[in-house]
Amino acid sequence: MNPHSPPTPGTSEAVTPQALRQQYEAGATVDELVTASGLSYGTVLNRLHDAGTVMRTSWQTRRMRQNPQARQRLAAHLRTLYEQHSATLTELATAAGETRRGARRLLIEAGGTVRTTQQTLRIRAAARAAERYKVALSLRARYEAGATVPELAREHSYSVATVYRLLHQAGTHMRPQHHHGPAHTPRKRP
Repeated sequence: MNPHSPPTPGTSEAVTPQALRQQYEAGATVDELVTASGLSYGTVLNRLHDAGTVMRTSWQTRRMRQNPQARQRLAAHLRTLYEQHSATLTELATAAGETRRGARRLLIEAGGTVRTTQQTLRIRAAARAAERYKVALSLRARYEAGATVPELAREHSYSVATVYRLLHQAGTHMRPQHHHGPAHTPRKRP
């Protein structure tokens, strides 16, 4: 059942496949062509097909209608996140409100090069190592200022072993360990 009033005889013939194709290629959707022409959805599709029209997907229509400057700004922003902050495609998709495929397309439009998963893992591991080294240097400065390893462990919610490992990584010259408890007398050998 077609909710639109039936076209008058001759009106449907006046809407040529070429005219529909021109309107479609200018950005009109099939639904808009149905409304404007008064033809059924199937008739519009058939005439577009007869005219040799290359059909778009819904995302291609949205892309076509988007503000090009806004799209370029979004693509540039995604490229910055990707290249300077090591974001993943999933993170880009979340930031852009797109799918991973859509985020990838925007990244490529901005001139970015898509990394492999291994490249992303290596970049992230290097970033974590650099951050860990900064923590190690700050622990070293506090240790050399007189803080003890147990104090540093409590302050940073690390285990004592982790603090020792980080101090060692920072090249810290360790103070001699203090023996808490009774003094031991050396044993005499017979």
